[in-house]
Amino acid sequence: MPNSISQVQPPLEFIPPAYNPLVMQGCKQIFPWWLRFRTSISHVQAENVETLAELFHQFQNQKVRFLLAFRHPNSDDPYCLGQLIWKLVPQAARAKGIPLQFPVHSHFIYDRGIPLWAGAGVGWLYSQLGGTPIVRGKIDRVGLRSARNLFANSQFPLAAAPEGATNGHNEIVSPLEPGIAQMGFWCVEDLLKAGRTEKVLIVPIGIQYRYVNPPWQPLEKLLTQLEIDCGLPSLERTEISNLETANPDSENHNHKFQYLRLIRLGSHLLAVMEEFYSRFYHKNLTQKISILPSSVSEKTTNNFDNEVMIARLKALLDVGLQVAEEYFNLKPKGSLIDRCRRVEQAGWEYIYREDIKDIAALSPLERGLADRLAEEASLRMWHMRLVESFVSVTGRYVAEQLTAERLAETTLLLWDVLARIKGGNPFGRPKLGKQQVQMTVGKPISVSDRWDRYQTSRRLAVAELTQDLQSALEAMIKS
Repeated sequence: MPNSISQVQPPLEFIPPAYNPLVMQGCKQIFPWWLRFRTSISHVQAENVETLAELFHQFQNQKVRFLLAFRHPNSDDPYCLGQLIWKLVPQAARAKGIPLQFPVHSHFIYDRGIPLWAGAGVGWLYSQLGGTPIVRGKIDRVGLRSARNLFANSQFPLAAAPEGATNGHNEIVSPLEPGIAQMGFWCVEDLLKAGRTEKVLIVPIGIQYRYVNPPWQPLEKLLTQLEIDCGLPSLERTEISNLETANPDSENHNHKFQYLRLIRLGSHLLAVMEEFYSRFYHKNLTQKISILPSSVSEKTTNNFDNEVMIARLKALLDVGLQVAEEYFNLKPKGSLIDRCRRVEQAGWEYIYREDIKDIAALSPLERGLADRLAEEASLRMWHMRLVESFVSVTGRYVAEQLTAERLAETTLLLWDVLARIKGGNPFGRPKLGKQQVQMTVGKPISVSDRWDRYQTSRRLAVAELTQDLQSALEAMIKS
C-alpha cells in the first residue's frame, strides 16, 4: 500500500476471479517482451518439467486436482511461474508425447493489498487472468471460499506461495503458513462430498535466481549510495589491516571488503534505529555496543553475527511492532510475521471503513475525524512495514557463504529499509544485473493419502503436511 494515506477510503471489495481467455492470450503474446525488457530475468530453466506436464494431462482427464506451491524469494516469481506453465510445460509435453488440451494455465492466489500499491489496473488484470485475492491478517471467509472453490472445481490448477510474502533470500525458505495444507484437505473433503475420485496433490516448485555475471560493480555503487544516505564516510581498503593478503586486489580480499561495508551499514542502521525508538518512543532496548572502530579487525567483524547483535536486532523489531500494536490495542502474539499481519489488518479497518456506507454523506466534522483516523493508522503501519523490510536482514546468511548473490540480496534488503525510512517507493528496487532462474518441480505430495490422519487430528495433519512441504522446498535449494 502507499507509504502514507491521509484520507478515509471506502471498504475493500472482493475482486472475484473472472478468467478471460482473450486477456490471457494477450498476456502470453507480450510476455517474452515484458520478461526481456521489464525484468532482470535473462533465462528461465526448469528441472522435472515432464512431471508437471503429466500432472496437467491427468488434471485435464479428471484424475487429479493439484496446487502449485511455489517458493517466493523475489517479486519476479510470478513471471517465472508464467514461463514455466505457458512455455516450458507445453514444450516438455510435446517432447514426451504427452497430449495436452490448450490453454495450459493456472489460477492463482494473491494478496489483496497488491492492487492498493500497484494500482487498480493490476487488480483487474489479476482477475482476468483467473487470480483470486486473500486478505492477510484475518479469516477472509470470502477469499478463502473463492480459493477453495477454484481448487476443487475450476478448469485449471491453482498456484500459491505458501511463504505468504517474499523474503529476499534465494537460499532461505521462510516458515510456511498452514493455509495451503488446509486448502488441500478442504479440496479432498469437497471431492468426497461430491462423490468424485480425483486425487489431491500439492506440487512443490523451487525458484532460485543467479546473476549471469557477479554484480560487483553495481553492488559497490549501491553500497556507496547507502553509505551516503546513512551519513557514513567511505571505508578505505587500507583501513582493513587484517584482511591484507599477498595480493590486496585479489577476489577474496574484495569479497571481504564489500562484506565489511555491508556489516558497517547494518550496524550503523541498527544503532540509529535503537536511538530513534529509545528517544522518541521511550522504548527500552538492549544496551548499545561499539559498532566499528576506525581499524576493522576479524574479531570486530564476527561481533556482528554474535548472539548480542542478534538479540539487538530481535529487540528492535519487537519494539517497532509494539509502537503499532499499542496504537491499535493489539497484544503481541505469535511470530513477527503473524504480528505484522494483524497490524496490517487493524490498519486497514481504520482506513478502509466498512462501517461507513457512504463517505460523501459524512458531515465535515465526521469526515475530518475519519480522515484523521486513517492518517494516523497509516503512520502507525509504517513501523510494521519497516519490520517487514528488516525482518530478513541477518549477517549470518552472508557470513556462511560469502558470495556475490548473498551480498547482493542482503544489500537490497537494507535498501528496502532505507527506502521505507526516506518515504520512497520500496517497490522500485535497483537492478544489479541480469539473472538466470533455476526452477525445480518437486515430487508431488499426496493430500488424499493423509485424509485418515486429518480425520483423526486435523491440526496435527495440517502441521505435518506443512512441515513436509517446507522440507521439500528446502531440499530443492542449490548452493
